[in-house]
This record gives sequence, C-alpha cells and structure tokens, in this order.
Amino acid sequence: MLSSEELVANGSDYYVYSPSKNALEMFLYPLQCGHFVYLPGYRLSRESFDSFLFMYIQEGALRLETGGHVLEAGKGQMVLLDCYSRHAYFSDAGWDCLWCHFDGITARHWYQNIVSRAGNVFSLPDSRPVIDTVTSIYDIFKSAGPVREPLLSKYLTDILTSVLLYASADEKTNVHAGIAENIAAYISEHFTEDLSVSRLASLAGLSDYHFIRVFKKQTGFTPHEYLLNTRMNMARYLLKNTEKPVKEICFSSGFSNESIFCNAFRRIEGMSPTQYRERGIIGRLPSDRLK
Repeated sequence: MLSSEELVANGSDYYVYSPSKNALEMFLYPLQCGHFVYLPGYRLSRESFDSFLFMYIQEGALRLETGGHVLEAGKGQMVLLDCYSRHAYFSDAGWDCLWCHFDGITARHWYQNIVSRAGNVFSLPDSRPVIDTVTSIYDIFKSAGPVREPLLSKYLTDILTSVLLYASADEKTNVHAGIAENIAAYISEHFTEDLSVSRLASLAGLSDYHFIRVFKKQTGFTPHEYLLNTRMNMARYLLKNTEKPVKEICFSSGFSNESIFCNAFRRIEGMSPTQYRERGIIGRLPSDRLK
C-alpha cells in the first residue's frame, strides 16, 4: 500500500497485518511494516500508538523524543521505541528507513531488557543479519505471499536476540554486562554446594550489595532466589522421575537438611514433597496397560 502521508516521498509503501488469536496468545507479531523515505521537515508526535517500533536508518538522520529525552539517530543505526508512551520523531534533513511496528506477549520484556542495556538508539558491529531479517518481514507482505505467523515470530525474535546479545556484550554501555550470566552458569554447576552471597559476589568481583543489585537487574531475581529456584527445579525433577527417598533428594538438590527443604517446598508448591510426587502418580495407567 503506497503512503499518502504528508512529507513522505512517493513510492514509500507499508503493509498492515491483523494477527490471529493464536498469535496474540503465543507469538511476537508485526502490526505494520514498511519502507519510507521521509522528506525534510517531517514530524510525527503521538501520545500513544499501541505497539513497539523498530527502525533501521538507511540514509539521513532524525531526532527522537521518548521518555523525556531527545535522541539522535543516523545512517546505519537502529531505533527501538515504546509507542505505548508519548513519543515523537522528526528531521530537518529527512531519512530513509525500514520500519516495523510489532507487539506480542513478550514484547515489553524484550523492549525493557534491550533499552536498559543499549538505549533506544544503537548500532551493531555487524548489522547485516538484522537488516536481512527486517527485509524478509517486509518482503513477505510486499510479495502478498502466505503469512506464516510462527515464521514472523521467529524473525522478530531473531532481530531482538541479535540486539540483546550485542547489548549484553558491549562493555562500553554496561560495565557489568555478562555478570549475571556467568554467575547463573556457576550456580547451575555448583548449586549443591554452600553458595553464600559473599562467595558469589567475590567471584563477580563486586561488593555484596552491588552484586545483589546487578544480579537482580539482569535476571529479575536476587542471587538467593535464583539459587533456591535452581535447587527447587532439581528437586521437582527428582521427585517426578526417580524413586529416591525425599531425604536423599533434599541433599541431592543442595539443601542442608530435610526440614529446611520440606518447609521451602511447601511454601513454594503449597504441598509437601511427598504429596507433589503422589500427585504425579495418581491417574497413571498400570505398566501392563502401557504395552
């Protein structure tokens, strides 16, 4: 569909998509996408437009207003905006960009994680994979071919994953990038040991207080909560998939004694480890009827 918007060059086109109920419940999905050449003097200001916006600037430059800040983006850079909040973009010189408004059940989490690390405007060391993927979304609609929603969701996830991986590895924008990932990996290997916050903070090279803040910001959990979740996941697996006694599962999962384990399990699951195991057994067919 060709744009008729003022100060958008002739030939600029866009496509609108209405996701299925299945996509609304499961996927990331595009709502509009296009290739626009914005002419000098273009300005757009909105209180809200229910979606998130990704732009790749192919030529020119623009300025953005979001979250009370004014930002600049130029050729080769990418923009990620929360259009649910007040925002504006404009330029005296004009710009050429591929863009996609998208949303989905996990879209806000993607947005918050990326922007907290990379900001609303960023560049990638190798932007070609992202550009190719954005172009693939655009081409699906431009060609009027069949729309496969799982594939569109994969494309959007690939784009956001590429940006997040870069943002996580860019120490210039986040001096603590990767700390949570490294400590989480350590916890996964050593959760049966006595892992105090001080020990984990020492491995991270941070004070206890600073480490807790950094870890929670990057994972959403305190170190203690993450360690407890890891131990509980192991306990659930062993209860469902082995016949080990509860006491043995307690120590195999990293708990120091059976009382602490059972109290923690009941608090989180609302039942004892034995009841949890029995709940998984009730209703199973006898083994001779599974043959």
